Amino acid sequence: MGDHFKTDTDQLDRFVKSLQRSIKDLDEARKALSHVRADQIGTERLDEACDTFQEKWKYGSEQLSEMIGTISEGVKANKLSYEALEENLSKALKKLEETATSNGGGK
Repeated sequence: MGDHFKTDTDQLDRFVKSLQRSIKDLDEARKALSHVRADQIGTERLDEACDTFQEKWKYGSEQLSEMIGTISEGVKANKLSYEALEENLSKALKKLEETATSNGGGK
């Protein structure tokens, strides 16, 4: 059975780190753009469009960061569950083997 279903918990760790890095990158990009003021760019219409974009970008990036954070926490929880399952299964199989051996089944 174990040959058909495998979970690479190290890969899950790398995925969580990648998600967390994307949150950091997104936040840094938003902060970098926040220093650019619309009145530095050009025409009034362009300035208004930039201000509107900044507001939407801030809201959207914050929402995206929240969603990525939620996914990251879910992946972490799944990883811990897989590790616990693997550990418990290993213990149960060892106990079963010990029981079978002590009852004369291992002769």
